[in-house]
Amino acid sequence: MALTQHFDYLHVFAGMLVGVLVGLTGVGGGSLMTPLLVLLFGVSPQTAVGTDLLFAATTKIAGSVVHGKRETVDWRIVRRMACGSVPAAILTLVMLSWFGKVGQSTEHFIMISLSVLLGITALAVICRKWLLRLAQNVDPAQPRSRVLAGTVLLGAAIGVAVSISSVGAGAIGMTVLLVLYPKLPVARIVGSDIAHAVPLALIAGFGHWMIGDVDFALLAVLLVGSIPGVVIGSYLSSHASDRILQPLLACVLAVSSWQLFLKAGAGEKHDARPEPAEAISIAGSATASQP
Repeated sequence: MALTQHFDYLHVFAGMLVGVLVGLTGVGGGSLMTPLLVLLFGVSPQTAVGTDLLFAATTKIAGSVVHGKRETVDWRIVRRMACGSVPAAILTLVMLSWFGKVGQSTEHFIMISLSVLLGITALAVICRKWLLRLAQNVDPAQPRSRVLAGTVLLGAAIGVAVSISSVGAGAIGMTVLLVLYPKLPVARIVGSDIAHAVPLALIAGFGHWMIGDVDFALLAVLLVGSIPGVVIGSYLSSHASDRILQPLLACVLAVSSWQLFLKAGAGEKHDARPEPAEAISIAGSATASQP
């Protein structure tokens, strides 16, 4: 992918912005980078998803190292989620490769999936405090089997969503984990969510690479900004104000969701129109058939 110097700087800035948000909140890898690539930089949806998965994996490795050093990762939660997400991701990738090369209809499906999941993510961010208050009223001594099953099922749902759209591991995972583990500090849940996203994004990204949906030149430029960004965000995570970050993030996600929905609708209308050559051919056939 040929990039001008101006766009190189834009990609680096976008990578750093998303990296800082990932380190601060655990949210933003797929929820922000994939829409940025599609809407701002004009990357095709399937390439944006594949590239973003490897971007998220590499970025979150750096974030996991910082959270690991600060002992804000609960590896028990990471293992439980991975038990559901890894098999689900592999099965989803097999299904995607089974259907062959991505066509217009599949691209439209990816756009709609992105739009819907971003909308759900925005709601999850907005309702996080309410859900946390609700979770505090839940019996903390709830059966271990229920928490275990809920965590594995959450992992499986995220595995499918991330493999299709690269969205879901951040805000949706964070919100459900807050409900399942209401007594854990938020910083520990953020660290666990970031650590879990690493193997999942690596597996899903490798699958998209095999399908042919990764732009490595674009990936390298994004990582130049994101790696220092996620390190900075991870160190600042204990000092960030949720009252400012969460509404801002929810607003960006909601706007991205709406813009992707409009783009998907416009693409569907464009596909429904006959090409000029096709229209001339149809008109000529109609004229020739007249007596």
